[in-house]
Amino acid sequence: MSDSKPRLILVNTLLFVLTFLGAAVLVPLYGFSQGYQTEALWVAFLFWAWSGLSITAGYHRLWSHKAYSAHPVVQWLLAIGGAMALQNSILHWSSDHRRHHKHVDDNDRDPYSAGRGFWFSHIGWMLREYQQVTPDLYNNVRDLQKNPIVMNQHNHYGKWVLATNVGLPALIGWMTGDVLGMLLLAGVLRLVLVHHGTFFINSLAHIWGTQPFSDKHSSRDNGVLALLTFGEGYHNFHHTFEYDYRNGIRWWHFDPTKWLIRALAKMGLAKDLRKVPADRIESARLAMQLKSSQRLLAEHHSASEWLTKLEEEYDRLLAELQRYYAEKQRQLALHKHELDRSARAQLAELRQTFEHQKRQWQTFRAQLHAQVA
Repeated sequence: MSDSKPRLILVNTLLFVLTFLGAAVLVPLYGFSQGYQTEALWVAFLFWAWSGLSITAGYHRLWSHKAYSAHPVVQWLLAIGGAMALQNSILHWSSDHRRHHKHVDDNDRDPYSAGRGFWFSHIGWMLREYQQVTPDLYNNVRDLQKNPIVMNQHNHYGKWVLATNVGLPALIGWMTGDVLGMLLLAGVLRLVLVHHGTFFINSLAHIWGTQPFSDKHSSRDNGVLALLTFGEGYHNFHHTFEYDYRNGIRWWHFDPTKWLIRALAKMGLAKDLRKVPADRIESARLAMQLKSSQRLLAEHHSASEWLTKLEEEYDRLLAELQRYYAEKQRQLALHKHELDRSARAQLAELRQTFEHQKRQWQTFRAQLHAQVA
């Protein structure tokens, strides 16, 4: 990787600087001097949700990862909202993102590698010509090039951007009697919030948080970031299981993108929702717990004895996990009339045994950590 900085991209730099200044200076000045209509506040909120979810549910989970399939009506709405988010076309964004996953943390090949620092991964990678435009740039999104909605947005991106970021807010502002106020709130402020909310996924979500599923990449799970990013804060899970339509897998995890996709599926507007099998998720979590305890023991004088006990407990737990999920999978493949009371009782018993073994595992780890602390 060369130390010399590539040429500044003037259009991008001006866009980010001017919109940020507009949000930080003009928005409050206009608010104090003129005030904003209630309609402008509501439209700004709706546009923020529309454009933000178009990135997470559309650009990210639908097109980049193909985590589900969507009806053309949904695709059009997400494509329009994605243009409103002003983060390049679906095709270009998805190409960058697939490259990011393939080469995550590789400072030469990951377009926004967190290894190059917060500023670079947050916004710096878009300010200079780090990425060369070559004929093979879109080789990793050939599937998307067959999608007429994606290509329409890509080929007419500039028009879509002006129509959604200027034309639509101005039209609604004209209808409500305050064009400038609507442009400032639903246009400028909304755009800046969506920009930096999305950019936090590339930067903070690779720096701040926990790694419950894998430490092979810098991604982190962070519930606070999930609140700011429409559920994308569970980033360690996402990088470990990138094709899952969910990021937050627990019912209490804040993931409005997941909820939107589920709602669309119930309405018949989405299908083929992809989920990672529960046993794979559980196995990954337990493997990280084992690794965490092994690291803690690495420098301890009784490491050998504790490690043997730790690995024995882990093997027992893994065996119960495999027994329970194997039987669960077997029963799921059967028809209801093939399942009698004894089969259900057997599954319940295996689950109970697995949960008991998991509690023993957690108790043992707690005791171990207390001993070596």
